[in-house]
Order: sequence, then C-alpha cells, then structure tokens
Amino acid sequence: MQLVVFALGDEEYGLPITQVQEIIRFSEPRSIPNPHASIRGVINLRGRIIPVCDLKLQLDVHAAERPDSACEIVIVESEGGSAGLIVDGVSEVMTVTEEQIEAEAGSREGYLNGIAKVGERLIVLLDAPGLVGALGISAHAEAA
Repeated sequence: MQLVVFALGDEEYGLPITQVQEIIRFSEPRSIPNPHASIRGVINLRGRIIPVCDLKLQLDVHAAERPDSACEIVIVESEGGSAGLIVDGVSEVMTVTEEQIEAEAGSREGYLNGIAKVGERLIVLLDAPGLVGALGISAHAEAA
C-alpha cells in the first residue's frame, strides 16, 4: 500500500494514496455555518467548492501552532465528496506492507485504520471516507 505521509505537530499520519486527489498550498477558507469546530470553511478549487477541516482539531492533536501560511491542504476523495484536510506539511509518499500494519490499533470513530511500523517510525493510518463521514461535511462537498 502506498501512503501519503504528513505531519501534525510531532506525529506522523498517512492516507492511502488512492484517497488523495492532490496537495495544495494553504489558502484561507471562507467561513460557513457548521456545528463541527474543526470545519474551517470552504475553498473554491478550480470551480469546485471544497469543505476544509483542521485535522489537528478533529484528531485532538496538541502541538505548537504553526502559521497557516506554513501549512498545506490535502484534498481527499470519498463517495461523500471531496474535502480538504489542513496538515502541517506533507513529507513523502512511501510503500508499506501488510506486515508493517497493526490494524488492531485502529477504529477511532471509523477513520483510524491502524498504525504502520516503519523502522522506528509509527505512522497513524487514516481513512478519508471515514473522516468525511464523521465530520458530516458531505453535505457541503461536491461529489468528485
């Protein structure tokens, strides 16, 4: 499995590359009414309205704040539509094997798929469709 690996604070997270549409520089989302505090708003990406989530808030990651201009937005796709995830920075694309994945460590509200052990690194595996569903942002997302 190929993963797009990114940082949130000092921790590393990964998404299957098949769920990642693209990675863009941060642009300030336009605010919209939403019951989820982690939804920062929406952006216009080449004519498509994309809801944007602050992934640190959603995952309750406590880390030193970085200026938004230093962040990136990972655009993910799911059946519920596309969404943007604000991350501290994408570091690499890597291949992991099934033997490197501890699936039992997963299942946080349906969007944590386990942990990949790569050498001394632990990479938390996320699931884009699970995140989109948990956030309830499919109502704001345009289907891809």
